[in-house]
Amino acid sequence: MSRLTDLIAQAKAKDPRMGVDLDREFKVLSSRLPFGLNFERHRPEVVELPQRPIRKGDKVRVLPPRGSIGKGDSRLWQIMAIHRAKGGKVAELALLGAEATKTQTAQSQTVALADLVVVAEFRDTIYPGLVSTGKVQRGGDKQFHTVINGENYHVLKALTYTHRGKVDAIYIDPPYNTGAKDWKYNNDYVEGDDLYRHSKWLAMMERRLLVAKELLNPADSVLIVTIDEKEYLRLGLLLEQLFLDATIQMVSSQVNPKGVSRGGSFRRSDEYLFFVMFGASRPIRMPLSNEWSTSTQADKDEPPEGVEVSVNPDWTSMMRRGSEAHRSDRPSMFYPIYADPHTRRIVEIGEPLPDGEHVAPHRDGSVTILPIRTDGSEGRWQIGATELGARMKQGRIRLGRPTSYGFVVNYLPDGAYAEVKSDKFVIQGYAPDGSLIAAGAVGDLSRIAPTQWKIASHNASENGSTLLASYLPKRKFPYPKSLYAVEDALRFFVANKPDAVVLDFFSGSGTTAHAVMRLNRQDGGRRQCISVTNNEVAADEQKSLREQWLRPGDPEWEKHGICDYITKPRVKAAITGKTPDGEPIKGDYKFTDEFPMAEGFDENAEFFTLTYETPVSVNHNRAFARIAPLLWLRAGSRGRRIDHLPEAGWEVVEAYGLLVNVDCSTPFITAIGQAQGLGVAFIVTDDDRRFQSIARQLPAGVEPVRLYESYLTNFSFANGEDWGDTENQG
Repeated sequence: MSRLTDLIAQAKAKDPRMGVDLDREFKVLSSRLPFGLNFERHRPEVVELPQRPIRKGDKVRVLPPRGSIGKGDSRLWQIMAIHRAKGGKVAELALLGAEATKTQTAQSQTVALADLVVVAEFRDTIYPGLVSTGKVQRGGDKQFHTVINGENYHVLKALTYTHRGKVDAIYIDPPYNTGAKDWKYNNDYVEGDDLYRHSKWLAMMERRLLVAKELLNPADSVLIVTIDEKEYLRLGLLLEQLFLDATIQMVSSQVNPKGVSRGGSFRRSDEYLFFVMFGASRPIRMPLSNEWSTSTQADKDEPPEGVEVSVNPDWTSMMRRGSEAHRSDRPSMFYPIYADPHTRRIVEIGEPLPDGEHVAPHRDGSVTILPIRTDGSEGRWQIGATELGARMKQGRIRLGRPTSYGFVVNYLPDGAYAEVKSDKFVIQGYAPDGSLIAAGAVGDLSRIAPTQWKIASHNASENGSTLLASYLPKRKFPYPKSLYAVEDALRFFVANKPDAVVLDFFSGSGTTAHAVMRLNRQDGGRRQCISVTNNEVAADEQKSLREQWLRPGDPEWEKHGICDYITKPRVKAAITGKTPDGEPIKGDYKFTDEFPMAEGFDENAEFFTLTYETPVSVNHNRAFARIAPLLWLRAGSRGRRIDHLPEAGWEVVEAYGLLVNVDCSTPFITAIGQAQGLGVAFIVTDDDRRFQSIARQLPAGVEPVRLYESYLTNFSFANGEDWGDTENQG
């Protein structure tokens, strides 16, 4: 509707009477709201592209002066000419379209090229490319996970060329639109008092979900979206309207047992997951631990009896995590525990150390254990010294792996202990250290999960923020998801798909990619994850950087962005088992698969930045180096990549072949026929008859793709179609 408002404004400027008539009729029609979710779709989104080279004809904005923390000129200008001047290049600008009809100020100006930034509206046709910014390889011939730095709407458009209908699962954690500075629209933060913040959020989500739908396999795939109470109602309605043929269900999941204050309201402890299931997709039945089973009752239609699933008791670290976890919060819970290093048995419980003392009294032949965190700071135990002694007598305390500060001390919380004592477990005796030995849960635990999840591993404080700090010490990221919560949500849909393609286009800290790697390790799968994020700098850091005369696009600015500072380093650290400083990551993975984080994963990953090409450069092979990664992605992101035009006129690698000189088709076709597991043949030609002739000679199962006709048509057609559809919906 806001687009219609702009058009009416233009009509008024040319013919005031007709403009008034159109405005009156528009108001009558707009008052007749149809049934369903109604919201302003606004003018097209605008995204600034600070690293994009500036060309004649580009849309640009004028940046605020260096050192300024104020907003720049929000109007859009078009570059009419670029020429050299004293001090550097300058551009002649003309005010664009509707902007020019709304202002009485100058409609042209000359500005230094360095003070301009290219902008793109979401309706603009883009021709994407990718530039590699690094890789990590530990997975042999496995497919590569990819991390793409770029505006996510544009990256989604790029993926329509490489992954249309090929994605098995999408997991996204979009901005929750709480009114805090958690997301931007048209390069401005959406404030809590913005009257249109809900419709801006819906417009932003709708555009991306429509493209995401093109990527999902319509026969069997799932879209998972997390959200909190601020937008869950609107999101639910939006999903219902966009995906009429899908099965949609919402799950409530506890992510913070203590809850978060909402200022005069109940403390929020949960969030919601929408599962949008396409085609045959359904959550699979699987063995669930006793923790899941306590919150569910077995369905009456459970599978046949007689299946037994072994489940271990839920031993938990005695080190306090989350809130009130410092020594100063509970000084009485900072006390030494002495253990025999040979028998791994606790032999003495010391008194709390006086304030200011950091070293416990020595005991010959014993290892002293204090609640010291992996970063060296002083924490505290979950329970006091007297309670620890009582629980030792019950068999509820045991020592885990050795650490730099002694041993991990584990205990059975009250709930877990009650389960062990119930008929769900069989207690066989006690270990040499005095801890209980439980034989495991008896009975059939294979079932569909409930819609209420109250799972300890889903705690976002312990298994999101604290875990991320292990990988990226001293680097902060707001509200990362629990690794195990994402892992569990995906497992219900990809456990039986060892080669699944998973996409996250709000990837943030990279939790989804990390979860996919965990799933692969558990069953030997070869799933791959595509992570998409921009390189936005956190709001609280931007002011400081601007005061240092920095701008987006400057290397010193960009290194603090989400992708370069968090996402890429986290994925690399997870694979290598080392922090960005090269230190082994401290700690163990827990729950489904327990092993030291320092072991890393046998996986491959490559990092890319989105580029913006011109049709002319694409057609004339001048952009091939940046188109090449898209061809590799389309062929499955595995094996070698053809990064340069082959001198012989053709080349064949593990996953695909490239023919750039059709006169060399005979050896190319022969090589394709001899290759094993090759899936795509890219053929560069303007002659459709020759393309068809070569395509007919390819072996069965090899997809012929004509370059660059397929590439250019994909983006020209898709963008024009989407813009029309969105306007019709408005």
